[in-house]
Amino acid sequence: MASVSTIVSLPNQQTATLPKRTYLNNEHGLMSWLLTGDHKRIGILYLISITFFFFLGGLFAGMIRLELLTPQPDLVASDTYNKFFTMHGIIMIFLFLVPSVPATLGNFLVPIMIGAKDLAFPKLNLLSWYLYLTGGLFTLAALALGGVDTGWTFTTPLSTHYLNTHVITAATGIFIAGFASIFTGLNFIVTIHRMRAPGMTWFRLPLFVWSNYAASILMVLGTPVLAIALLLVALERTIGIGVFDPTKGGDPLLFQHLFWFYSHPAVYIMILPGMGIISEIISTFSRKRVFGYTAVAFSSVAIAVFGFFVWAHHMFIMGVSNYSALVFSLLTMLVAVPSAIKIFNWAFTLQKGSITFETPMLYAFAFIGLFTIGGLTGVFLGSLGMDIHLTETYFIVAHFHYVMVGGMLMAFLGGIHFWWPKMTGRMYPESLSKLSAVTSFIGFNLTFMPQFILGYLGMPRRYHAYPPEFQVLNVLSTAGATVLGIGFLMPVLYLAWSLKYGAIAGNNPWQATGLEWQIQSPPLTENFLATPIMDHEAYDYEWLERKHAEEVTVA
Repeated sequence: MASVSTIVSLPNQQTATLPKRTYLNNEHGLMSWLLTGDHKRIGILYLISITFFFFLGGLFAGMIRLELLTPQPDLVASDTYNKFFTMHGIIMIFLFLVPSVPATLGNFLVPIMIGAKDLAFPKLNLLSWYLYLTGGLFTLAALALGGVDTGWTFTTPLSTHYLNTHVITAATGIFIAGFASIFTGLNFIVTIHRMRAPGMTWFRLPLFVWSNYAASILMVLGTPVLAIALLLVALERTIGIGVFDPTKGGDPLLFQHLFWFYSHPAVYIMILPGMGIISEIISTFSRKRVFGYTAVAFSSVAIAVFGFFVWAHHMFIMGVSNYSALVFSLLTMLVAVPSAIKIFNWAFTLQKGSITFETPMLYAFAFIGLFTIGGLTGVFLGSLGMDIHLTETYFIVAHFHYVMVGGMLMAFLGGIHFWWPKMTGRMYPESLSKLSAVTSFIGFNLTFMPQFILGYLGMPRRYHAYPPEFQVLNVLSTAGATVLGIGFLMPVLYLAWSLKYGAIAGNNPWQATGLEWQIQSPPLTENFLATPIMDHEAYDYEWLERKHAEEVTVA
């Protein structure tokens, strides 16, 4: 039987003469990184960049929670508080959540997983990182100039008429960073279509690749709509073209239609790659094929398609017609079906599996629990009667964070821990990493579970003062945020420590089946010494056992 490393592309099979340089070799110093075309290095550059913006956005979240410790506005003024939650949202969504998995783990892993030596357009990939940094610098400039206080949604007429805010600077940053997303998505689509190794059929692709492919479609089709909306806001703010101004024949609801047409699919840009991570982790640590592989793969595409048809459920109280609200309510319920397929198929994968509880698996379990709560509470918001009561309350805040932070961020941390040995060739301290996962899970629930109750009781979001009877729940939420912050800070410390002191990982410490686990750790600069042949199904652990038996026999 041909193995996964069978040579098919090099003349005379002269693999021994190829230089075995890993992507971490620093032969030419800093400039070799800043001018690199290596997808792995670009993924690391993205990882460093988004980690900075994550903690910057987290700093604003901490200030928000400190203000809400007491019912009265005794820490900052109302305008400053408005800027805190606006900058928190802008940074976390556009500079962390949207690029987090595709730009980091996706960049690093997608070419290796399909047997390619790089992405289709390496220079475009590097350009996307520079565009991301440029967009981030504009956002920091908006912060330095005095911030933005319209909310991260830039709702008109606040964003078009209110003068004491730096909307154009922040919008320019998001506009530029959006092109980074478009270029990344385009690169993934072309690479997955055109650069798969021999034998790597569509239904042998790892589910992580499927999920990034679906997210890439959303990036390419959805991001230009947001760019157009923000451009129109800037034009109305500067030259008064009147697209959204009703006194000039415009319609303020048009902006919300444009904004949410992108921003709800953007939820799936954030969450779909995270779902792909969970599929990889659960299969590996239960030692089983993913149950219903085809259904899970197509559910990613279904989520991407349905994602473009539910945007108006953000606008049920904004003046849309009853008929439109009814249709979008129905579509909102339907979009839960492909997500439920993934949850149930993961559960069946776990059934009778040889489950082990390494750190990535703990994050996977955290994802399933928290994302399920976030999805179920979304059903309440998709119901017209309940939405009227719950919209613009802390119920929305809790629901969103259970999906995005409890879901995507737990998946992201799970993926970092899962592939860290492959990325660096080093292991991290298992006891500390497990403690971090448990701390994050406890801190998250303590932070956001009280907010469901606050929202149900009627506390509006984005207010920095509230009735005294809500204080106990807000104190719990702030205490939970402190625990959550510790849980998020711990991985930065021990992963950095592991770069020098961690145990040598070996090529396949988890005994996984993907192509990335059959090559050197950290990977060679060119990934493979020769083009691999994919001769087995994804997640085929029987193939892995046969391969090990053959290696033992040869030895």
